[in-house]
Amino acid sequence: MIQPIVAYGDPVLRKKGANIDEKYKDLQKVIENMWETMYNAHGVGLAAPQVNKSINLFIVDTAAFDEESFPVLKKVFINSEILEEWGEEWEYEEGCLSIPTIRENVFRMPNLRLKYQDENFKIHEEEFSGIAARVIQHEHDHCVGKLFVDYIPELKRRLLKNKLLGISRGEAKVEYKMRLPKMK
Repeated sequence: MIQPIVAYGDPVLRKKGANIDEKYKDLQKVIENMWETMYNAHGVGLAAPQVNKSINLFIVDTAAFDEESFPVLKKVFINSEILEEWGEEWEYEEGCLSIPTIRENVFRMPNLRLKYQDENFKIHEEEFSGIAARVIQHEHDHCVGKLFVDYIPELKRRLLKNKLLGISRGEAKVEYKMRLPKMK
């Protein structure tokens, strides 16, 4: 079932997601709903906080990049922990389903080593690079309460303030359902 995507400004996007175990209620249904929601919104990744679940879980499918130099990665990541990042930072334009209509260049390390569990709670420790590493870093950030706009210079963030507030108020035109923060 397609879920509404949480819009910028909702406190759930700033919370650190809790680690979970195999007793988490309806986990397979949550994951299935996340895949459906992500594909409906034409995303390449989606973290549980973006569907109003404050847990350490995200999904990635890089097939949409269609770049021959990067292998396609499609996985579920539970209880992820970045163990190491290395290389020369590279700049790439990022966007986010929770922050639609805004795209900005973000610098990230090109390589990382990640410890995580898959949907069957098997533990993995793997290295990722390029686009796969970037998407993982972006989605993992959601699970620790960070957003891509946190990486852009302060002056640029101030210039985007009205656009960000507009997203919180539902002024962004998107083709998917959004959950807006409660306004005071």
